[in-house]
Amino acid sequence: MSNDQQAITEDQWRQAKLIWDYHQMCHEPRPVDVAIGLGSHDLGVATYAAELYRRGLFPTLVFTGGNSATTAKVFPRGEAVHFREHALDLGVPAEAILVEPNAANTGQNIALSREVLAAAGIHPATVLLVSKPYMERRSFATARELWPDVETFCASEPLEFDDYLKSIGDERLVLDMLVGDLQRVMEYPKLGFAIGQEVPGDVHAAYESLIRDGFTSRLIP
Repeated sequence: MSNDQQAITEDQWRQAKLIWDYHQMCHEPRPVDVAIGLGSHDLGVATYAAELYRRGLFPTLVFTGGNSATTAKVFPRGEAVHFREHALDLGVPAEAILVEPNAANTGQNIALSREVLAAAGIHPATVLLVSKPYMERRSFATARELWPDVETFCASEPLEFDDYLKSIGDERLVLDMLVGDLQRVMEYPKLGFAIGQEVPGDVHAAYESLIRDGFTSRLIP
């Protein structure tokens, strides 16, 4: 059995759970001017964004994202396009959805969504970022750096870690992603991509442990 096929160990699960908990901002969903669904491999983003729309939390929903190595085969027409189609199937009206189909990273998700909204004459004071559960902190930090004049909140499907692993169906991919997102939380402020945030010692130790165990496919050079 190759390393990519091996199930994660109990210790790796515990380390990953520390990072998973850190990545979540634990904001309570509340009414906002607009929501932005951040494209990814996880269609649950569109599912939860549609649910929040049906609750009446926002009148306008932007889906943003082109493609990446992890989404090109799953969403061949682009993340935002597929997310929009899924939201339409779940009852979100077409007129409530804007599509930003070009973003290739989180910074572009924020910057290009802002441009799409402005082109539609929408200049929000409050924004809800809907993302994968482990992308909340990084998306928040990015928005605070690139769009500081709006009040930013985060939301993701309210899944427990085990349930999320099952929903994705690839434990090692999720752990690689957890590690990669934490690296970006730590490194991107130095590059001006995001605000800085404190990383607790036990979370950093878990990060180093998973890197030693080979969960490195999503690390930036």
